[in-house]
Amino acid sequence: MASPALGDDNFHRTVVLVLEHGSDGAVGVVLNRPSHTQLEQIAAPLAPLAAAPGLVHVGGPVAPSAAICLGRMREGVEGPGASHLFGRVASVDLDVPAEELSELVDRIRLFAGYAGWGAGQLDAEMDQGAWFAVKRTDDDALCPEPTGLWRAVLRRQRRQSLAILASYPDDLSTN
Repeated sequence: MASPALGDDNFHRTVVLVLEHGSDGAVGVVLNRPSHTQLEQIAAPLAPLAAAPGLVHVGGPVAPSAAICLGRMREGVEGPGASHLFGRVASVDLDVPAEELSELVDRIRLFAGYAGWGAGQLDAEMDQGAWFAVKRTDDDALCPEPTGLWRAVLRRQRRQSLAILASYPDDLSTN
């Protein structure tokens, strides 16, 4: 998740779920940037599965026309079309028909674009204090109140130095 000091407007107060991290770099999606586009406007068959608030999310500044879909797997169900990531969270294959997906997942969220870092870039930014690595929960990926996720994730941290940042003002001059 982004430190309050991170100056990049693309990532100001974002919670990023890192999907891949290796020697070639890292890829993730911003979890707390809903767009104004309803999922049903661009993928009507998937609309019944849309996690509240039913909006497509801005996954990051890279490849904004690319789509990444996350979903919550149904209890005890597995199959092609949803690749387990952690807990009940899965990467969803958008080439699978919606009726088949609904047997595997009970909610989905579509992300336009993604966040990407070159080799060593994310690690260097973390060393500089731009990002915090925090524990995720299954609910983060499909949070029904995504605009409040940054503060909520900080509040639940056991390290007081992180939890206190949840009250960090948007504008330091108002403090």
